[in-house]
Amino acid sequence: MSDSPQQTHYRICPLCEACCGLEIKVSEGRVISIRGHEADVLSRGYICPKGVALKDLHEDPDRLRQPLIKRDGVFHEATWEEAFAEIERRLQPLQAAHGRHSVAMVAGNPTSHKLGLMLYYPRLLKALGTRQIFSAATLDQMPRHVVSGLLYGHWMTVPVPDIAHCDWLLVLGANPVASNGSMWTVPDFRGQAKALQARGGKLLVIDPRQTETAQLADEHHFIRPGGDVFLLLGMLHSLFAQNLVKLGAAAPWVDGLEAVREAVSPYSPEQVSARCAVPAETIERLARELAQTPRAAIYGRIGTCTQSFGTLNTWLIDLLNLLSGHMDQVGGTMFPKAAAFAANTLGPAGQGRGVVLGRHHSRVSQAPEVMGELPITCLAEEIETPGADQVRALITLATNPVLSSPNGARLAKAFEGLEFMLSLDIYLNETSCHADVILPGPSPLEDLHYDVPYPQMSWRNHARYSAPVFERAPGQPEEWQTLLRLAAIAQGAQGPQDTQALDEQLFQTDLRRLPPPQSEAVAQATAGLQGPQRLLAQALCQGPYPLSLAEVQQAPGGLDLGPLTPRLPEVLRTTTGRIDLAPAGLLADLQRVPAALQESSEALLLIGRREVRSNNSWMHNLPTLAKGPMRCTLLVHPEDASTLQLQHGAWAWLALKTPPTDAQATAPGLRVQVELSPRMMRGVVSLPHGWGHDLAGARQQVAAQRPGVNLNALMSDQARDPLSGNAVLSGVSVHLQALTEPA
Repeated sequence: MSDSPQQTHYRICPLCEACCGLEIKVSEGRVISIRGHEADVLSRGYICPKGVALKDLHEDPDRLRQPLIKRDGVFHEATWEEAFAEIERRLQPLQAAHGRHSVAMVAGNPTSHKLGLMLYYPRLLKALGTRQIFSAATLDQMPRHVVSGLLYGHWMTVPVPDIAHCDWLLVLGANPVASNGSMWTVPDFRGQAKALQARGGKLLVIDPRQTETAQLADEHHFIRPGGDVFLLLGMLHSLFAQNLVKLGAAAPWVDGLEAVREAVSPYSPEQVSARCAVPAETIERLARELAQTPRAAIYGRIGTCTQSFGTLNTWLIDLLNLLSGHMDQVGGTMFPKAAAFAANTLGPAGQGRGVVLGRHHSRVSQAPEVMGELPITCLAEEIETPGADQVRALITLATNPVLSSPNGARLAKAFEGLEFMLSLDIYLNETSCHADVILPGPSPLEDLHYDVPYPQMSWRNHARYSAPVFERAPGQPEEWQTLLRLAAIAQGAQGPQDTQALDEQLFQTDLRRLPPPQSEAVAQATAGLQGPQRLLAQALCQGPYPLSLAEVQQAPGGLDLGPLTPRLPEVLRTTTGRIDLAPAGLLADLQRVPAALQESSEALLLIGRREVRSNNSWMHNLPTLAKGPMRCTLLVHPEDASTLQLQHGAWAWLALKTPPTDAQATAPGLRVQVELSPRMMRGVVSLPHGWGHDLAGARQQVAAQRPGVNLNALMSDQARDPLSGNAVLSGVSVHLQALTEPA
């Protein structure tokens, strides 16, 4: 064993939304150990296997360290200047010939875990000037943003359960024991839930699978996939029918109560019970317990968003929290107050510009823009379809839509038809293998960090900063510098650029827009800084506490800024300064519900699932997470398996019940391995997403050893929630039959 001295570093884990605090010991430039940081103010020593795997990610031999340029179909390592020169040579003539909307941009979830990317990605978008902007948000969370915008005035004003004080928590379509929160940063959810139960509280779960969270719960009810909208309407109906509606502290700030009463009146528990497979008496009881428990909340997530009624579901969940008197109440659902970057803490309190949907539409399907983005399921057709503003060039940022989006085969084929493609990625994966140039980012351990979005959705207010553990490799630019170089190229700059000078120019331009008292304070707080550190220092000093960057840097475990507290009406940024319970677009979308209520519920339905050792498609190459039993299996209830003559461990063919009618049809089916599970609802099967690492061109050796199958290859890229554009990835009808080949 080496006698070399060890150094201890404290980091925010960048691998999922829980953002746990890590204690990392290093010696001689190598990671010796990673464990939870006991003094971290948010996670308090909790860690999951993903945090430990950060060592694997840093040391992964497949992680790209040099830019790659494709010549004659083969990637070759290049210098950074050679890569930027190639991008300039290919991109600028294309923009000049076909216009700025001929370039599309796609960003993935890892972007949100990199401070430089979060703060400088908007600068690149502004320089590109394109409307063709896509991200992973329309694969899992856009309904939440739409409802937050319409009700509270900003996309990121997200109410989260105050789990530290809650006594009755209903979890719908989510598995926070595995995820530790999604659109809700709550590390060690299991520990938090057990504390809730220890003080006499009750955890309830409604899910088509008895998930890890359901196994911990006091009560679990199966629900037919896609039936959430009916259950929620039945619960709202019950609140009105049992005279249990109360608005609590929100009462002075809401409009539209009678419109909601009228809208839900046709949906009694008896009317909706059969369609959601939850007994009417259970629906009534859940509504009654919600209303009569002083500190209660409902939380719904991916399972409620990734379906045709995703936005309606999110709206109805918020209505239940509002109409039971639990919104903005201790122990109910509350609005975090982030120390930096939260629009709902800036400007005049209690009123703002609100949000606007559909400022423009996609060229081919006419899908409306939301939050500046178009549905990612529109990307392939925007590349394939000739005409003005056809997408001819693509930039991808930390994303793998060939696996994570529906109909990835169509998307991969479309990528091959592009005139130029650039990927910013640390891996040669199923998407970046189609690029002409790949620019790798540094390891997370070589980068400073501060979470931008997640404190805005956290269970407790805090501020935490991570300094780099290791120095970047010689020549490796910081990611913000890479984005500024690309922005300069997009604006027509020629040759090498001084990124520090570009950054200074942009910062001074922004500073001049501030009124004198603010500009002077910002100038003082940011003196001597550049890049993301300067923007972070500005955001902290302009924030609601306020703080200096030095204060945050000097707190290894972060600054505890206290529990969630009531924020109405100051949190609102609606044009009226009020909450409209019944936005016209949501009421109009309810008109789809009666027809859906009459649909048959006999088909076999497919859902996804979340695994604690997996986060989307990019963690299957890390040995710490890849070891153990194969997780890409199809869960089938034993009685369904018996009917279909399926055996545990055997192979089966999974296909859509009704093939898509569009010309670019999805794959005909998948060869899946069966895993019998009594924890599945009868008539429902489950397959995790993010797998399928057997496509040509990718270079991830560990992932390729057990590639699994791509769930999203079955999904139609024509199916989406009409309000948010979110893809429909759950509750689709499938056909399943046994294969005779041995396992």
